[in-house]
Amino acid sequence: MQRRVVSYDKKGDNHYDVISAFIKSVRGSDPDGAVYWLARMIDAGEDPLFIARRLVILASEDIGLADSRGISVAMAAQQAVHFVGMPEGFYPLAHATLYLATAPKSNTVGRAYKAALADVEQTRNDPVPMNLRNAPTGLMRSLGYGRDYKYAHDSYRDKGARGALPPAERLEAYLPDNLRDRAYFEPTEQGEEAKLRAWIDARRDDEPKLYDDPQDGVER
Repeated sequence: MQRRVVSYDKKGDNHYDVISAFIKSVRGSDPDGAVYWLARMIDAGEDPLFIARRLVILASEDIGLADSRGISVAMAAQQAVHFVGMPEGFYPLAHATLYLATAPKSNTVGRAYKAALADVEQTRNDPVPMNLRNAPTGLMRSLGYGRDYKYAHDSYRDKGARGALPPAERLEAYLPDNLRDRAYFEPTEQGEEAKLRAWIDARRDDEPKLYDDPQDGVER
């Protein structure tokens, strides 16, 4: 009877306000705020799997390729809380919350998809380029399906590719003809995306080149 009444309606404004504060604290890299709002939700009886789902979304939406381990941590937390239940389930939830809050941030996953989708809405009926088409029959091959397609593994082997990234040279066009010069993925300088920034700049350069990663000294 002495316990303070919790003002928290799972379908009301307070519910959405608290989850919003939680998400914004993680996105803003504030581990203290993030774990506080997590504790507020758990204390109010929020569905732990709802929290876990939000962490999984956060891992791709706000951390993404800056730290790809984030989504693995979030998925492990979802599985763990589902397995052990509550009240001990707060451990994996807090683990994932603190990991994501302190991880480097990038929203390039969502931005790349939304930029591509905007073009899809204008070109959804454009034909697939002939070199990228599947050619399971002789007739299709005679019609030019798959003609001049460069098998990436052979090309990379011929180039002596090694190391963590593929050569920065573009093997061929992989977009419809009228989108040939589109660029959707724009890595940041955050976390693991930093090495992708230099790689994709080299790949989109007019002059094909090998990519030299200054972090490991290995020529690509």
